[in-house]
Amino acid sequence: MNISMWLKALRIIPRIDKDEWNHLDIISKWLISTRAAVLIMTFLSAAIAGILAFRAGKPDFWLWLLAAFGLVMAHATNNLFNDYTDYVKGVDNDNYYRAQYGPQPLVHGLFSKRQQLTYFAVTGLIALAAGVTLLFLRGGLTWLFLGLGVFFVLFYTWPLKFIALGELAVLIVWGPLMIGGGYYVITGEWKWDVILASLPYALGVTTVIFGKHIDKSKEDRIRRIYTLPVIIGEKAGRAAMMAMFVLQYLTVIYLVLTGFFTPVMLVVLLAIPTFLRVFPMFRASKPAEKPANYPDVWPNYFVAAGFIHNRAFGIWFLLGLIVDAALKVWVLK
Repeated sequence: MNISMWLKALRIIPRIDKDEWNHLDIISKWLISTRAAVLIMTFLSAAIAGILAFRAGKPDFWLWLLAAFGLVMAHATNNLFNDYTDYVKGVDNDNYYRAQYGPQPLVHGLFSKRQQLTYFAVTGLIALAAGVTLLFLRGGLTWLFLGLGVFFVLFYTWPLKFIALGELAVLIVWGPLMIGGGYYVITGEWKWDVILASLPYALGVTTVIFGKHIDKSKEDRIRRIYTLPVIIGEKAGRAAMMAMFVLQYLTVIYLVLTGFFTPVMLVVLLAIPTFLRVFPMFRASKPAEKPANYPDVWPNYFVAAGFIHNRAFGIWFLLGLIVDAALKVWVLK
């Protein structure tokens, strides 16, 4: 048991060699191979669904916990399958982008293909068990959300990512599917205003994947992986990413003006200093080499900016939503 490595793997994607890997416990290996540091984005979507259910006066802790657990395990399953699929298709070979910013278990010889598939199968079965349990407990549209979840887990890497649909898939999954669907399995209700309220955070997650696809657009073009930044070009991709940042704030402001959110949600504007801090990065193309004094996350560049902004925006959004829900439930009855 290596709790220090568990905590490290939950904060960053640690760089590790074969000898270190061989001395790790199974949980550490699972956390590193699933890129657990990014699973927090899924947990936050589940948390937002739960808070919105509480805000509507229909909380159910156990249904929320089961949904949150299932969603996190589904995301982990996708990350494992993503690495396996890209390795088998030869995408991650020859020092490709994915193998540079953290350990790719198959490329770096940490896992055999059988081991990778075993981790994928066990994690996937746990996620599926959570989904099937929710299907029996809630019924109704839950079967649709479960089916869509399975579809995106299995087909995001191929073909969706290859045909410029990966970014749209992320927006749908982290917004309407995770937050809207999570809200449904907790409350039994599908609400379009909840879907709209899911977009500010979902857009933030989309900027993270969008930034990653900009960062590796040259390599993807060579490999005929036609992500949206490859199709529209890096300059337009940078502009689109900035537009999504701005749209996050505008959506919250709109929801305040229409009365869905209380004005306390304007606390998200406190993330603007972070927005201004990453903004200069988008004025030019990604540097050819690691800039001086740059953090040890290279070759992540625009994706790092997206992650930093999404973390700041997400924290203020979540805190604002907690206060907003408390006001709705206990003060503005």
